[in-house]
Amino acid sequence: MDSKRITHVLFDVDGLLLDTEALYTEVTQEIVAPYGKTFDWDVKVKMMGRPPIQSSQILVDELELPITAEEYLQIAAERFAAAFPRANLMPGVEKVVRYFETNAIPMALATGSSAINYEQKISRHREFFKIFTHVVAGDDPEVKAGKPAPDVYLQAAQRFSPPSPNPGNVLVFEDAPNGIEAARAAGMWTVMVPDQRMDPQLCKNAHSVIKSLEDFNPTEWNLPPYK
Repeated sequence: MDSKRITHVLFDVDGLLLDTEALYTEVTQEIVAPYGKTFDWDVKVKMMGRPPIQSSQILVDELELPITAEEYLQIAAERFAAAFPRANLMPGVEKVVRYFETNAIPMALATGSSAINYEQKISRHREFFKIFTHVVAGDDPEVKAGKPAPDVYLQAAQRFSPPSPNPGNVLVFEDAPNGIEAARAAGMWTVMVPDQRMDPQLCKNAHSVIKSLEDFNPTEWNLPPYK
C-alpha cells in the first residue's frame, strides 16, 4: 500500500464498532409489517450511513409507505431508544482501538446517527468510548450534508487538537458504501469492513476491504505491527 504517514484515525459507528444493524432491521420490520411490507437488504443498503431523515425518506419511498419520513422517525424513536442499548461491540473492535491507543494515534468518531441515538447506542460501553477524542454526529450543525458528502469526516478531522494537518494522513474505517464515498471525497484513506451480504461491486471504492476488524494489518499502512 503506497500510503502516506497515518497520523489520525476516524471510525464510523453503526455496523463497524457496534452491532446495531440487526437492531435497525428488527425495529424497522416491526414498523413496516402492518403495512404489508418487508424491509429487505436491497433497501437497507441504500439507507446505510445516511442521516436519519435521509435514510427514512429512502425507506418511505422504496416501500411506498403511507406515512412521511418525519412520521416514521416519530414512530421509530421510542422503539429505537429501547433497542439501541442492547448493541454489542463488533468482533475485533477492542483489538484495533487498543492498538491505536497504545501507539498514541488520535481517534475520533464520524457517524451519520443523531447525537441522541449515538448516546443510546453506547450506553453499555461508555468507558470504552471515552478512548475517542470526540464524536461528530449526523445532526451536528456544522455537517451541512450527510454521507456520501464528506462533511462529517472533514469536521471530525478538524476537531482534533491540534487539527489533523492533512486529510491524506487520516485513515477511515467504514462498513457502508456511502461512508467510503464520503471519506474518499474528503481525501482520506479507507478501510472497509462490509456486511457479508454486500455486493463486492459496492466495495470497490475502498482502498482496502477486510472481512472483520480482526483482520486489520497495521503494517500494510506503514504502521507498527501488533505487539
